[in-house]
Amino acid sequence: MAGLRGCLSKMLSHRNPLFFSVSPLTPHPNHLFLPSMHTLKLSASLSTSHAPSSHSRWKPMCLYHSQGKCTKMDDPVHLERFNHDCSRELQVNTAELNKIHSQNLDFFLVLDLEGRIEILEFPVLMISAKTMQVEDIFHRFVRPSKMSEQRVNEYIEGKYGKFGVDRVWNDTAIPFKEVIQQFEAWLMQHQLWKGRELNRAAFVTCGNWDLKTKVPQQCEVSKIKLPPYFMEWINLKDVYLNFYNRRATGMVTMMKELQIPLVGSHHLGIDDSKNIARVLQHMLLDGALIQITARRNPNSPGDVNFLFKNRIR
Repeated sequence: MAGLRGCLSKMLSHRNPLFFSVSPLTPHPNHLFLPSMHTLKLSASLSTSHAPSSHSRWKPMCLYHSQGKCTKMDDPVHLERFNHDCSRELQVNTAELNKIHSQNLDFFLVLDLEGRIEILEFPVLMISAKTMQVEDIFHRFVRPSKMSEQRVNEYIEGKYGKFGVDRVWNDTAIPFKEVIQQFEAWLMQHQLWKGRELNRAAFVTCGNWDLKTKVPQQCEVSKIKLPPYFMEWINLKDVYLNFYNRRATGMVTMMKELQIPLVGSHHLGIDDSKNIARVLQHMLLDGALIQITARRNPNSPGDVNFLFKNRIR
């Protein structure tokens, strides 16, 4: 029995990378964390589901590292198991860059929010319009401010528990107001924002919901003013419709029609952002001009002007 307890303790230790997606930032020496079989199954499957066929093995993103909070960068086993470089999943053939249409922007900020009641995840990929490379990522899990602790726990278990990353969310989530403060510092670090509209950059979303509806709602809940850089965006579905002359109701449809494999976990925001970025890269190589599709009325931000006559409604 003592040998069995020792074996279990070793298996479930903080240093064991199998449980990284559900283990805390710091170990709890006074008790043994025993995940449920449901969590174990999902944690293990996370590393193999939807893996693309290529010469390099796909690895799940370390969701602590994507938020600048990984404490295991000196652990070779952990580094082998989890991806710590978002750009490696979005590599492009430089020989094909001559196919890209000259764009009116320098950078695309691919955004895909998660959370219907309040925003739970805020991921942004900074993509170069010239090289299509990932220049940087901003990723934060967001802690709701109006929901009860019990409701939050139930919601997160249902939302992120199926991916085996609910513990990461609980370890790292911060209020939306703090997310916005950190995001603005990130924008300024990259010289994408100087206090008003974005500088030679635009958000790219799969639909209008993220920026037309959800961000203003969350700003109201969090009691902050709608930031000025959320005044316009690119709905990739509208650009897709006008460029290929066919309708796509969502990301998965676009990926199927363009024969792009779905990678990662659908409805995990950071993975969906990367898949939207793959669609964007494909469209750029096909020669698409990626233009602003929606713009708020500066005198009445609740009013949105849709700039494409032919658009997904």
